[in-house]
Amino acid sequence: MTARMLKFVGLDKAMPDKRPAAERRGDFDEIYAEFTPESGAAQAARCSQCGVPFCQVHCPLQNNIPDWLMLAAEGRMEEAYEVASATNNMPEICGRICPQDRLCEGNCVIEQSGHGTVTIGAVEKFITETAWDAGWVRGPRPRLERSESVGIVGAGPAGLAAAEELRREGYRITVYDRYDRMGGLLVYGIPNFKLEKEVVARRVRLLEEAGVEFVREFEVGRDATLPELRARHDAILLATGVYKPRGLACPGAGLGHVVPAMTYLTASNRKGLGDSVPDYDTGGLNAEGKNVVVVGGGDTAMDCVRTAVRQGALSVRCLYRRDRPNMPGSEREVRHAEEEGVEFVWLSAPEALIGSTKTGVSGVRALRTRLGLPDATGRQSPEPVEGSGFALDADLVIEALGFDPEPIPALFGAPELEVTRWGTARIDWKTMMTNLDGVFAAGDIVRGASLVVWAIRDGRDAAQGIHKHIQARAEARAAAE
Repeated sequence: MTARMLKFVGLDKAMPDKRPAAERRGDFDEIYAEFTPESGAAQAARCSQCGVPFCQVHCPLQNNIPDWLMLAAEGRMEEAYEVASATNNMPEICGRICPQDRLCEGNCVIEQSGHGTVTIGAVEKFITETAWDAGWVRGPRPRLERSESVGIVGAGPAGLAAAEELRREGYRITVYDRYDRMGGLLVYGIPNFKLEKEVVARRVRLLEEAGVEFVREFEVGRDATLPELRARHDAILLATGVYKPRGLACPGAGLGHVVPAMTYLTASNRKGLGDSVPDYDTGGLNAEGKNVVVVGGGDTAMDCVRTAVRQGALSVRCLYRRDRPNMPGSEREVRHAEEEGVEFVWLSAPEALIGSTKTGVSGVRALRTRLGLPDATGRQSPEPVEGSGFALDADLVIEALGFDPEPIPALFGAPELEVTRWGTARIDWKTMMTNLDGVFAAGDIVRGASLVVWAIRDGRDAAQGIHKHIQARAEARAAAE
């Protein structure tokens, strides 16, 4: 199966087989098959092995993409996995859910030259699934066991990545999470058609087998304060994510059947996991037979519209105030949604929600918008077009407007913990430590709502900062003695 590289000249870009839209609308299974060994090697061989690999430059984890593409093309799959996993604690997850079109693939040199990108994400998934099937994926194996312990608050991607890195160094790791399953957003926020839950569960099992302790249904502030956790451990990592939903600020926003995106997605994911979800069973969080309007334009909005389709919605519309080129979500996800029957209403914003307090929402009154001058972020600001109002039927309105941090200092009983004006944890980016000695933070609680791949990067960086901090304290004690 050995293959030479630079095949992009004679071999077209190809993804693994994608199930037809009519078929995938009826279930929550992943929509792509996996590459065969032959097709995976062939697509990896399209890589041009650039002298300056922009795919790697634009990957938050700085993954050695050209190296593992070459190894996969040559059929050296175990080596390819070792290289892929050297910089990424969850390559099987990133291969599925990273917005490659905005990161590595979007900056592929052969994509820029008109030959079509190397399908990096699909090859990454192919490599890692081959590794899992062959038994090459192993948990961290420390060379020595240390006496120090680290407490990690949050079992999402940042917390899990940090737990693996710190366990590899021999620390005793305890991960505290408010949910009954580990994985955070990966389990309860992302639908199965993008990431099947067993993919997350097997990674958690690997860490448990390696000695990481998981404490489920544990809330800091209720079961222990942050000062109490600091007394238990030599260092603490805050990796809580951000879950406070941003709501609509228009008349009618308080009507029934107007729900935050995470509430809706969590109910759907719990139902898929076999849990009892009364609000789903009674129809409150179930789109079946309803006209659904999702407000927002990010990847969470795409998860909501595609979930509503699979639940049997009568119609699904996505209302977004900017145009398609300015949508923050993945273009690939938009195409999948359109194939599945979602209607996008671009350059439109809700003006009011229509309905009654007795029966709930029945429609959305919206205005057309146009893009004006850039705002402080450099993006053009949407402006309402006078006299452009229109109405949409809606039995269920889902708010996918983003997330803000919860008030961590107050909730955790640590008012001295400093936060930024956005409510995120304030850290020294060189060390990932907060203003509290030995308390670190990583992921969305530092960045605001961001990508899983950035959370993994932050978790790895925080683990390095924690290791240096604990070692420095140990050396100081030894010198004092």
